[in-house]
Amino acid sequence: MTGPSACGFEILAEDDLLLAVAKPAGIATQAPPGIESLESRIKSYLAATAGGEAGDVYLGIPHRLDRPVSGAMVFAKTRRAARRFARQFERRQVRKLYWACVQETVEPASGTWTDYLCKIYGQPKAMVVDASHPSAQHAVLHYRVIGRHAHGSGSEVELETGRTHQVRVEGASRGYPILGDTYYDCPIPFGPQCDDPRQRHIALHARSLTVAHPISRDELVLVAEPGESWRKLGATPDS
Repeated sequence: MTGPSACGFEILAEDDLLLAVAKPAGIATQAPPGIESLESRIKSYLAATAGGEAGDVYLGIPHRLDRPVSGAMVFAKTRRAARRFARQFERRQVRKLYWACVQETVEPASGTWTDYLCKIYGQPKAMVVDASHPSAQHAVLHYRVIGRHAHGSGSEVELETGRTHQVRVEGASRGYPILGDTYYDCPIPFGPQCDDPRQRHIALHARSLTVAHPISRDELVLVAEPGESWRKLGATPDS
């Protein structure tokens, strides 16, 4: 396992077909050429490992995490592996567990949230809409409260669907915005503070990702530990 100081991310698993990493908060999964992203860091790492150039590296990206979110991600080193991972995500065969720390105490302590969401035109946000809205997308998640902190509660969330900002907007619409998430009106900061809002963190962490290996089909459970900001908050659950 390689720590984040070595290549800008932590390696969770790697072989000839895949690379699984723990994405740091505050960096985009992808960005235009010339702007640093997790993709550019990984390509530089793979190029250095192979003794080549980053521009010659193939990297398949079957899913993404929002810039302020940290946690487990998987990437493909070949086109064949990328197609097989993409199929798993499209067919909802991937299990995605998140940890979220929110303002207030979520009640009841476990349950299912079902909404219809759509992106807000011209803004990097989503909102809850009526099912009849022409751009409505069905969104379902399951949660259970697994801890408390000074500002509210911590939950484990399992996504049944994967919509834009799903955990963020479904929680905020019920009065439980994620700490640090100013996009959804949470006044409580989280993590290192900086002037650039794009580099700020929110208390949402992709705790684990369960996928099938693209060739062997063996189950891979990829687990990412939360960062220092979670420990300072006392928000790291025991379970």
